[in-house]
Amino acid sequence: MKNIVLFASGSGSNVENIVQYFRKRPNITIAMVLTNKSDAKVLDRCNRLKINGLYFNKHAFYQTDCVLNLLKSSKPDLIVLAGFLLKIPKNIIRNFPNKIINIHPALLPKYGGKGMYGMRVHEAIKANNETETGITIHYVNENYDEGALIHQARTIISPDDNVAAIAQKVHELEYDHFPEIIDTLLAGQ
Repeated sequence: MKNIVLFASGSGSNVENIVQYFRKRPNITIAMVLTNKSDAKVLDRCNRLKINGLYFNKHAFYQTDCVLNLLKSSKPDLIVLAGFLLKIPKNIIRNFPNKIINIHPALLPKYGGKGMYGMRVHEAIKANNETETGITIHYVNENYDEGALIHQARTIISPDDNVAAIAQKVHELEYDHFPEIIDTLLAGQ
């Protein structure tokens, strides 16, 4: 049995997509979903999907071993950041080397780093008249969006695409690729 722990900060659409994908796989379990926002919509999705969803505050994350101990007790084979906005503390990275992955809504190294998430990324891509964008799935290290690349997928941007259209194209890539890459990584363990 393989265990996945998901982290999310927002609505949880990627979380739901991953949960639905792995429901067809009896040997893979979503152990829990962790969020840093008490009002995150992902908690509503967890209730509906009958998945453990837990909230933690910044103090528990950065100044105690509370979240680390919770992770250790669940024995994750993979920790997946699915729309999670906080930087992962060093103590968690050290305890789970090459077991934490993130998805970024652009083709890194472009449009990465602190403050580059969600619509901010798509707005910057549109403002710079890029002709393509995509997703990057990468390992997490101690710096934002600088871990080793695992997978990238691209999509063309037409001059007529507005920011919402760009975001939609990127979401489609996330939904198509993220669960499959997670599955591939778990199979390789």
